[in-house]
Amino acid sequence: MTLRFSSAGESHGRAVVAIVEGMPAGVPVTVELINRDLARRQLGHGRGGRMQIERDAAQILSGVRLGETIGSPIALAVANKDWENWLDVMRTEPGGTPPEPVTAPRPGHADLAGVWKMGRADVRDVLERASARETVARVAAGAVCRSLLSSLGISVASRVVSIGQVAMDPSYGAQPIDADSIDDSPVRCPDPNAAAKMVEAIDAARADGQTLGGVFELQATGVLPGLGSYATADGRFDGRLAGAIMSIPAVKGVEIGDGFAIAARLGAETHDEIVKDDDGRISRPTNHAGGCEGGMTNGEPLVVRAAVKPIPTLGRPLRSVDLGTGEPVEACRERSDVCAVPAAAVVGEAMLCLELTRALVEKFGGDTLIDIEQGVRLYMERIGQ
Repeated sequence: MTLRFSSAGESHGRAVVAIVEGMPAGVPVTVELINRDLARRQLGHGRGGRMQIERDAAQILSGVRLGETIGSPIALAVANKDWENWLDVMRTEPGGTPPEPVTAPRPGHADLAGVWKMGRADVRDVLERASARETVARVAAGAVCRSLLSSLGISVASRVVSIGQVAMDPSYGAQPIDADSIDDSPVRCPDPNAAAKMVEAIDAARADGQTLGGVFELQATGVLPGLGSYATADGRFDGRLAGAIMSIPAVKGVEIGDGFAIAARLGAETHDEIVKDDDGRISRPTNHAGGCEGGMTNGEPLVVRAAVKPIPTLGRPLRSVDLGTGEPVEACRERSDVCAVPAAAVVGEAMLCLELTRALVEKFGGDTLIDIEQGVRLYMERIGQ
């Protein structure tokens, strides 16, 4: 069995919908569990006016009964409250006066390549789906997967490492993420001094009509070894995970473990030695590989970082070309955030949860959670871990 995820919906359409196929039966799922992560996605200093309108709440349409998955496809819907303000622009039926088209594509967005690809004259036909509003579906689906992972003792958390030129003190990087307190920070950064400077940088960018990107980090603990495969290119877990994180809008770079830094090191400084601990179990005194070797998890915590570019919609628009007249113009403006790195980190958690769950289902089968739990227990006993 294979776990599959898909989504539908436009930024200002009626709703965003997520469909998860292949989820085993018996996984505890409630609306409250999903809404908790949806609310976390809306946090973060630097969010725009849209977050003042939306109060994201999921509706479970199928695949769950009496608080548990039942093995059939799970459909989740999150209504767009702002849709009521866009009834004419986003109507599905023809007729009437056509809405004013958007014809000034934004640099850094899907606008221009999208209208060329799809043969559309109105950029709105592209930007509505290319919007990061789609990540609501990812977070909702990821919350379902998080419940399965929790049942197996696997935890996933995130933090913001940097925003713009402001980075947390390296000493915090050596500490595990405290999932219980990280959301108390307005930018989801554990370093209070850096967090305060990040807030100042975001406020300065807003005042100057600019936007800011940054770097977030994901950690997964309790991950068992052997998820993924060394045998085929498309089975490699690190490749899948990097692709999943790169698929998040605005993410332009991904590294696992020490990532790009290891390119300048010697081998002895790079590879994690294999030792036996006091209990006779094999372990690693370091984790430069970030929990992944040879396309498989190795039992150490997964550590992934992603670089997020500044949001393309600027208060002071960049140059563009009107697709209708061919004349130089300023790029179009859509309501937008100044900085969405804290929210992107929550989306990153969801994608990590989805990929871990997919790998677990592939390795242990996927009919029921009980079967997976028993399979994990027997496997760990067999390898002595």
